[in-house]
Amino acid sequence: MVIAERLKSLRLYRRLSQGDIEKRTGLLRCYISRVENGHSIPVIETLEKMARAMDIPLYALFYDGEEPPKRAPKPKPLPGGWGSSGRDAQVLAKFREFLSRTSDADINFLLFIAQKMVQKKKVQERIGKKTSIKESI
Repeated sequence: MVIAERLKSLRLYRRLSQGDIEKRTGLLRCYISRVENGHSIPVIETLEKMARAMDIPLYALFYDGEEPPKRAPKPKPLPGGWGSSGRDAQVLAKFREFLSRTSDADINFLLFIAQKMVQKKKVQERIGKKTSIKESI
């Protein structure tokens, strides 16, 4: 299935014109035409806009069934590793759930904060080693 064909067929099925999609999304009609004819490949944000404009869930652009697709099974933790059982497994499951609903911008922010924390800890460890060397002299 080519996304261009799928977008066009869904738009026609919903009895919407490219002008209707233009009004609902703010995308130019010529861009919508280029996407539907396979000359441009839209980013996921554009696909989200188009799905909302057609009042369909995003997965419908990629899935051709009547019923929603079944969710993928949760990954099994490695045996003996952190999060494989008990309270750690519950914490890890919650962490996975929350991260799955987190936007890319927020994930990037969390990674930035984590990097800064690691850098700060390394600096503190270096300072601690320097003071312990001076004390031993």
